[in-house]
Amino acid sequence: MGGRNLETQEDAALTETKELGMGGLHLETQEEAALTETKELAAELCKQFYTLGWMSGTGGSITIKVNNPNVPLTERHIVMAPSGVQKERMLPEDMYVLNGDGSILTSPLPKPTPHKPPKCSDCSSLFLKAYQMRNAGAVIHSHGIAACLATMINPLAKEFRITHMEMIKGIAGHGYYDELVVPIIENTAHEYELTDSLAAAIAAYPKTTAVLVRNHGIYNWGDSWISAKTQAECYHYLFEAAIKLHKLGLDPADARHGQLRRGSGVSVASISSGNEIMSTATSIDEGNKKPYPHVIVLDIEGTTTPISFVTEVLFPYAVDHLEDHLESTYDSEETKGDIELLRQQTSEDLEQGLSGIVEIPPDDAGKAAVIAALKNNLLLMIKEDRKVTALKQLQGHIWRTGYAKGDLQGQVFEDVPEALLKWHTAGTKVYIYSSGSREAQRLIFGHTKYGDLRRYLSGYFDTTTGNKREARSYSEICLSVGVDNPSQITFATDVLAEAVAAKQAGLEAVLLLRPGNGPLPPNHGFRTYTSLLEI
Repeated sequence: MGGRNLETQEDAALTETKELGMGGLHLETQEEAALTETKELAAELCKQFYTLGWMSGTGGSITIKVNNPNVPLTERHIVMAPSGVQKERMLPEDMYVLNGDGSILTSPLPKPTPHKPPKCSDCSSLFLKAYQMRNAGAVIHSHGIAACLATMINPLAKEFRITHMEMIKGIAGHGYYDELVVPIIENTAHEYELTDSLAAAIAAYPKTTAVLVRNHGIYNWGDSWISAKTQAECYHYLFEAAIKLHKLGLDPADARHGQLRRGSGVSVASISSGNEIMSTATSIDEGNKKPYPHVIVLDIEGTTTPISFVTEVLFPYAVDHLEDHLESTYDSEETKGDIELLRQQTSEDLEQGLSGIVEIPPDDAGKAAVIAALKNNLLLMIKEDRKVTALKQLQGHIWRTGYAKGDLQGQVFEDVPEALLKWHTAGTKVYIYSSGSREAQRLIFGHTKYGDLRRYLSGYFDTTTGNKREARSYSEICLSVGVDNPSQITFATDVLAEAVAAKQAGLEAVLLLRPGNGPLPPNHGFRTYTSLLEI
């Protein structure tokens, strides 16, 4: 009996070994299938991009990471199109396969004359920078004529800029009202020589998903081939739009696409007689007009908007409608995203030992249990006025419904419409930086008794940019608004700590004295104003 038992144990061990072997074979087969599929996809996209004019004359290229969820993105194999090949005739077997670090694993076989010997893409070192620095899933290099001409509109410009165009929404991290900024680097005789300048541009523009090369084309990337392709299409559309706007004498970087000011490249948006705020704005005396800062960044609460509107209207509205909002939108993709962000914030709060915070149970615990935990944490965050993205994003979604129903109307001080109009007419770009979400910011300025004021704003920054009391947040803004020196930005706020942080980053900072604002300490060292018109 003992011998039989040993024999049974050996048989079981052998069976287990075979099963493990079969499992490994299955994983290997999955990897091979994913690699084959990625090669086929790359060849298909090359043909499509050729027909779009992005990869004619053997120019341009594409690289895609193999879609294998069993392997971390940084370690996945890379499929890369070869260089100097007719892109419309690409086949899966023409592709190179690289390791995650860029070393070549397999090369395509040579083809008979007149084909040249295979050569890995001249762009390979640039592609690898996007993979390494942005954790990309795919990179596209296009020689499309629109991308080339977009860099030639202003031969001295280091950036391409456009705003208030629908297709901006197709660029990761951007919305309709944002200003899209794409860095431009200078071309070189050989593409591999662009590697360092492309890496420098990626580092200098943390938000960008593309880099333009003067007189050459564009490199753009995404976390998947779908994201990269979608953004490539949007970029080319926006480049074409900018070129056509310039032909019409209009400024793509102006919120109203007003006329380009001759010799300066600055737009002057026409002011129609029916404008909602003309009744409150005084005419501009050209003879006495003071020079305005190149860029103005405004806080909201206590600067453009009474603190009481936030504390006595917006916050209570979010509290009163919190549970209804979660109940009615629980299964929507937007609210699922909000809940996931709140779960991440809750985990951080629990690790820090914050009092009163409870763990948010998994979805299978049931809708009621999840909402109960969310409500507990959110009410605590609102009570403590936490400046965290998870809270601000959900509040913005609740307020959006309130504005749509007519329950809410954005409040701004009386001088705000006139100041925005004056700055806009003078060619000064104005941005908002608030702890409230970008959506909440847009809602306030989009629903005022003076009409929609968003037309005078070039973009919005919120807590995703960074804490408003940290200098690095303002340094990030400097990189996004396209100034040569931080001192070209004036930041207006009612909070001394924010002014100090902005000053540390090199910005000009001023303080607003508004009804309801807290007192400032003596000898704080900053200029103070009671109206934005004084800036």
